[in-house]
Amino acid sequence: SLLAQVATSKYVDGLPLYRQEKIFERLGLDLSRATLASWMVRMGELVEPLMEGIRAEIRAHDLVQCDETPFQVLKEPGKKPESPSYLWVLRGGKPDHPLIYYEYDPSRSGEVPKRLLRGFQGYLQTDGYEGYAAVGREPGIVHVGCWAHARRKFDEALRGQGSRESTKKTAKHTKARQALAQIQELYAIERRVKDATAAERHRVRQERSKSVIEKLRAWLDDSLISVPPQSLTGKAMAYLDRQWPKLIRVLEDGRIPLDTNLVENAIRPFVVGRKGWLFADTMAGARASANLYSLIETAKANGIEPWRYLNHLFEILPTATTPEEIEALLPQRVRRDALRPY
Repeated sequence: SLLAQVATSKYVDGLPLYRQEKIFERLGLDLSRATLASWMVRMGELVEPLMEGIRAEIRAHDLVQCDETPFQVLKEPGKKPESPSYLWVLRGGKPDHPLIYYEYDPSRSGEVPKRLLRGFQGYLQTDGYEGYAAVGREPGIVHVGCWAHARRKFDEALRGQGSRESTKKTAKHTKARQALAQIQELYAIERRVKDATAAERHRVRQERSKSVIEKLRAWLDDSLISVPPQSLTGKAMAYLDRQWPKLIRVLEDGRIPLDTNLVENAIRPFVVGRKGWLFADTMAGARASANLYSLIETAKANGIEPWRYLNHLFEILPTATTPEEIEALLPQRVRRDALRPY
């Protein structure tokens, strides 16, 4: 229960270990941050068999979202302490039992997602980072784009035009505003079918969203030649044009979201926590953090309170010896009635 408390405080509540050290000190307990850190590293190592289960199950389904964010690790061979490393995130699994998998890697190379997704076949949805291009061309993988990132580019262009009243009055007539209005039409349609089945959503997209997308394509073809390519709006148009083949793939399957917001939401707890503890000291600590975040965020996505799950996991894991017993401890598989209350 103490291990679960320390892990939950750090990875759910964003409480750095040095602050937890002070809290324990006020309670009369001598627990140094070095001790707490060694506990988390060891827990991260011991749960590695569960990581293999989450990875395998994500690869077994045919829809995955992927994203990455900087992760500073101080002690990496051949790298300066201030140089960035990365936390990569996969989100997949069944819609009613989502799986979230984090992995630390010193590189942002496209070889990382290729390794993470080895053996996967289906729809891979990402933002426009070029590092995903190679894995998107792998046999059996259909690379899908993100409409939110396309929309964001035009929103940035609109805001970049200035904040003066005269600019505000004419903003609705700008190319950026026109693009935003059309993309918003797609989202308005999507909101009306957010609770529909995938088949129904696919039907509505074919009947309504497809015509909006075709209209946007015609507008883009007419507008590209009239906007300076180095302007913010010109860059937003170029991004939309480059991503177009991937963006229109949302019309192929009603299960595909319009954007990568789900995986971005999965990465947000790490980003918030990073503001408190700033960095990992060692590569072992970075890997442990990735593993524990994977379990905690998958538990949360499946409606399980993180402390109760970790308390159960850390108690039962030493007695689990067979693959079946380990699989039963995965957040999406664990028996809810086995989780002890506080």
